[in-house]
Amino acid sequence: MSAYLEIRNLSAVVRGTGERLLRGVSIALEAGHVTGLVGESGAGKSMIGKAVLGILPTAVEVVEGEILLDGQDLLRMPPDRRRRLIGATAALIPQDPLTALNPSHRVGPQITDRLVDILGWSRADAEARAQALLDEVHIAEPARVMKSYPHELSGGMRQRILIAAAFAAEPRLIVADEPTTALDVTVQKQILRLIAEMQARHGTAMLFVTHDLGVVSKICQDLAVLYAGKVVEQAAMRDFFRAPAHPYSRALLAATPQYTDPTGSLRPVERDVLDTVEAEIAADDREWRNGQAGP
Repeated sequence: MSAYLEIRNLSAVVRGTGERLLRGVSIALEAGHVTGLVGESGAGKSMIGKAVLGILPTAVEVVEGEILLDGQDLLRMPPDRRRRLIGATAALIPQDPLTALNPSHRVGPQITDRLVDILGWSRADAEARAQALLDEVHIAEPARVMKSYPHELSGGMRQRILIAAAFAAEPRLIVADEPTTALDVTVQKQILRLIAEMQARHGTAMLFVTHDLGVVSKICQDLAVLYAGKVVEQAAMRDFFRAPAHPYSRALLAATPQYTDPTGSLRPVERDVLDTVEAEIAADDREWRNGQAGP
């Protein structure tokens, strides 16, 4: 099966400084599959998702690579065409529902406006679709909730609303940027189950950004492990947990708390492992800069 989303050799830098943030990232995502982007804070997980959606901070510049969405290179498109294509085919489930929802607007328009303004739906059809989706994400009294303000709802309900909004236009690709981080553990479990149900029902390809290997094991078919903007390992989920190939991946697994042994001590990633991966990154950066400098 050909990839619906293919990222090829993507490099990004801090604009004006040349400091690399993404280092030759290559990831392929088939239609209907969920790929996890895993790594510690600052590894570049969210930046990859933002690069795909065209919402990188202005201080970040993509200097190399391709982002192919259904065979079309987003980085070579005029900005208006890219925005239209992403608006019609991709969506984001953001990390914090309280900051992602506009506190001064009711919930309903925050789901329906995209359908009306970008996709040309009638207001009545968009509101019917929004109510149906709120029911699908197990929100009681969707008509009442659509008239509510975000602060009147719980964190779990707000996250369910963002999931409904993401699926509203039947996107073929969703970037889920740590969508359970701001929730307590019991609600996290419910939201993960809900995302998995919605993804399977709608057949949507998904990039799932997280630092939690336990979360990845529950929702993803494969994963990419990142360190300092570089993919150090890509593997199918079963292969990764059975026999991770890279020393850093093995160290991450070893550092994961074992809930079957609550008295066991935590194991940090050892310094020699970090030295190994940082040496790989330094060598990669030297080679890249030499290539940028030319003959």
